[in-house]
Amino acid sequence: MTHPRFRGAGFRTSRRQLMAGIASISILAATGVPALAQDKPATADVNTTNLAVTDDTVTVGILHSITGTMAISETGSVQAEKLAIDQINAEGGVLGRKIEYIQEDGASDWPTFAEKAKKLLVQDKVAAVFGCWTSASRKAVLPVFEQYNGMLYYPTFYEGLEESPNVIYTGQEATQQIIAGIDWVAKEKGAKTFYLLGSDYIWPRTSNKIARKHIEKLGLEVVGEEYYPLGHTQFNSVINKIRLKKPDVIYAIVVGGSNVAFYKQLKAAGIDMTKEKPLLLTISVTEDEIRGIGGENIEGAYATMKYFQSLDNENNKDFVSAFKEKWGDDMVIGDVTQAAYLGPWLWKAAVEKAGSFDIDKVREASPGIELDTAPEGYVRIHENHHLWSKTRVGHAKPDGQYEVVYETEDLMEPDPFPEGYQ
Repeated sequence: MTHPRFRGAGFRTSRRQLMAGIASISILAATGVPALAQDKPATADVNTTNLAVTDDTVTVGILHSITGTMAISETGSVQAEKLAIDQINAEGGVLGRKIEYIQEDGASDWPTFAEKAKKLLVQDKVAAVFGCWTSASRKAVLPVFEQYNGMLYYPTFYEGLEESPNVIYTGQEATQQIIAGIDWVAKEKGAKTFYLLGSDYIWPRTSNKIARKHIEKLGLEVVGEEYYPLGHTQFNSVINKIRLKKPDVIYAIVVGGSNVAFYKQLKAAGIDMTKEKPLLLTISVTEDEIRGIGGENIEGAYATMKYFQSLDNENNKDFVSAFKEKWGDDMVIGDVTQAAYLGPWLWKAAVEKAGSFDIDKVREASPGIELDTAPEGYVRIHENHHLWSKTRVGHAKPDGQYEVVYETEDLMEPDPFPEGYQ
């Protein structure tokens, strides 16, 4: 494996640059001008495809659900993207241009996502879009981005089995989360039987298909599998089935607001996750969802992610501080929120490496882009448009945070099409 501090892959963003951006936000607010000047190439040279770029500004899109059942999960992504844009503007913008954004609400409805994506690309002519959460929303907008040649920065961990020239996937794919997490729980906890549970759409179903294949490949057993519609709130029936089957692991991929009902009902049914009988392992509950669930209702569960707010590194301390300063001390930061934060920074790096806002040139410049400033530590864009990242396991505490109990020593190379799992 390439060493995680690989050099020579193109543009880097240093922690010093990021901190300059954070520190200069107040200067920008006071003066109304960027704190750090940049060279400003002529618009005709950096925008040959009629994007929304002027001599002074570049417009991007933000497309997430701020209403509906997915708002509990996606609000943090919007906040992180706006924070990154503020910081980038504070250090001078991109190619000397301040970033402006147009925000659209996907409203937890997949056709609406496609409609709003087309508006952003065709009518607004944005230079990039930061957005989506569910795989259903991503699948809905993908044909739009490919038809109109837009660039989407997609922040959510997902099932893999996709690679598009029009998407940079800043979350993790199946080998970095699903397979790695099952390996951990089998090795470290001696798990032999699993009950798979998910919301009823493409990501949980495909993820559990991959999980089942890997569980069986390890010689272990799936003793149950259930799915429920988005927004579902009555889980007592499946909880009774779980109690009868007595699995070693409840493998939970419930998303959005349904998590609140599921974990409260699990606790009310007498399933004490701190005793790990059964152990609960989730790949869908971040600190953002726990804010709605309540830490006392999920204490003892485990989650496989690449980022937790509790990570003890200087990049993350700076990020958490800046996030709370902008959005409030009571805010929390989950895996997808952090991955969303990476999007504007990775786009800025690719634009400046390319010396152009043109989509084709940004795409060509993207592989090899590195960020030393990532709150998770360090990331690099692979040729397949996914990120090299570490895998971590967190243990839920009653205060709503996760304690990191495991992380891979090296970055994991992304493999969206793992052999034998398609």
